[in-house]
Amino acid sequence: MAAETWSTPNWPEGVSHDVSDYEKPLFSVLDESAQAYPNLVYTIFNDATRTYAQVKDTADRVANFLVSCGIQKGDRVAIFLPNLPQYPAIFFGILKSGAVCVTCNPLYTASELNYQLNDAGAKVVFCMDHPQFYPTTVAAVKDSGVESVIICSVKSYLPKIKALLGGLLGKIPKAQHHESGHLFFDDIVASAEPRPPAVEINPTEDLALIIYTGGTTGVPKGAALTHANITYDLKASYEWIRLVHEPGAKPEKVRKGGHHVYLGVLPWYHSFGMTCALLSACAAGAKLICIPNPREGNPPFTDVLKIVQKHKPTIMPAVPTIFVAFTNHPHLDRYDLNSLMGCFSGGAPLPPEVCRQFEEKTGSVIFEGYGLSETAPIASVNPTSLAQRKIGTIGFPLPGTDIKVLDINTGLNELPRGEDGEIAICGPQVMQGYWQRPEENENVFREIDGKRSFLTGDIGHIDEDWYILMTDRKKDMILVGGFNVYPRDVEDILFTHPKVALAAAVGVPDAKRGETVKAFIQLKPGKTATAEEILAFCKENMAGYKRPKIVEFRDNLPVSNVGKILRRVLRDEESDKAK
Repeated sequence: MAAETWSTPNWPEGVSHDVSDYEKPLFSVLDESAQAYPNLVYTIFNDATRTYAQVKDTADRVANFLVSCGIQKGDRVAIFLPNLPQYPAIFFGILKSGAVCVTCNPLYTASELNYQLNDAGAKVVFCMDHPQFYPTTVAAVKDSGVESVIICSVKSYLPKIKALLGGLLGKIPKAQHHESGHLFFDDIVASAEPRPPAVEINPTEDLALIIYTGGTTGVPKGAALTHANITYDLKASYEWIRLVHEPGAKPEKVRKGGHHVYLGVLPWYHSFGMTCALLSACAAGAKLICIPNPREGNPPFTDVLKIVQKHKPTIMPAVPTIFVAFTNHPHLDRYDLNSLMGCFSGGAPLPPEVCRQFEEKTGSVIFEGYGLSETAPIASVNPTSLAQRKIGTIGFPLPGTDIKVLDINTGLNELPRGEDGEIAICGPQVMQGYWQRPEENENVFREIDGKRSFLTGDIGHIDEDWYILMTDRKKDMILVGGFNVYPRDVEDILFTHPKVALAAAVGVPDAKRGETVKAFIQLKPGKTATAEEILAFCKENMAGYKRPKIVEFRDNLPVSNVGKILRRVLRDEESDKAK
């Protein structure tokens, strides 16, 4: 089916089926906002602010410094930082130098970081002056091609009184020792001129970002994204999103020029946080609240609730586990979350019960989307109107994007509506390919109807109203006595139990049926339950082959730094037990 055939009656009113004018350098997003809104605030961090003009000035100096160090067009430069206010300037500065940004998970161990730096061939790495992150960097750059390490301190980005008191009291993070030859971010910015080099960028061919992902199989791989991959996603999501800015008013596009405040609660090393918070805020000339660790506070997530009440964000992209954390926070009723106009969920399927509880308790609205690091990341989104939103689906493809459902075995044959198969995406946001992985690229790309489509590894179908439903990850499917069991189906029902905060379902070996379903449960604060109680609930609400036969309670389920529940970790633990 071609993109134009998604002319369902539920296609959002006024939204075009295509977008244009996105084939430009990604750093133009900052330049345009700095020109239009130089004095408006871009970043907020511990109440200290930086304007668009200030961020552009710093980005230009970073680009100037990198070129003076010998960085050339196409070289790779890594960022190993949490969500600090330096991040946007460093990111755009790397792009302005003509280099390719490599974003690294700040929770990586030294060996994990070393692998990524070597795989990408990074020549420079920006890291944090911190007793954990800096020593990790020092260990990771050994036996790598990294030539320069730039150390970033939060002190100069704090309000003066906080920086003074933090320094006196020793509360500002700082490594105990700095290696000779490593440079400090504040020094390079002060010494460099705010003159970026004149670099010719071909937006559809030149890379902007290598972002690492497990992909569909195997070890972490770098999804190589061009400038246009990302600028398209920004343009298409801006065309798609409609918000009600005043009660009773007609939905309209995101207002630009300081009207909105984005909550940067997702890590920016990940494509979801990068595109939907850091870059989307910049494209709108909006404020961006920097949240290095959303779990801070006692109990966890208290500090971010305080920030929401103080700075009144209007837009929050988040993963389901964050919505769960907000909903189940024991002191949620003390905080005013009414400023939130639109919350966007992605990264993992959103259980309908989680959506219902969050909206009921906060008064906000969640719209679920879908995508991967390989698609910059957005591929489809539910209509952002309550009348057309269909909870439990991932909506329709973004304008200019085509989505097909293909047979699971070959990925060559398109399946009829209603039938589960592998989701394939064709559009301007689809990555150039995996960095230096030609064999992996052969595995994940197919030519369908003369177009290059990306096989996602996700299973889903298109319903009678043309809404797309993601059933589950192909590799997470459980085979019970010849029946396919999708963990999401089990988890969605478990989430409706009044005592369940988080749930994960995995397959474990079973001599008779091949596999059986095991449920891992994290209860809501203050709640208690027995395995028998959960199993009885499942018997009442699930078909026999889907029902978990084993229940294990956990104080905390394993989640990634982005907030995805890691079924893989649970499966590996079960495999280790069986050995």
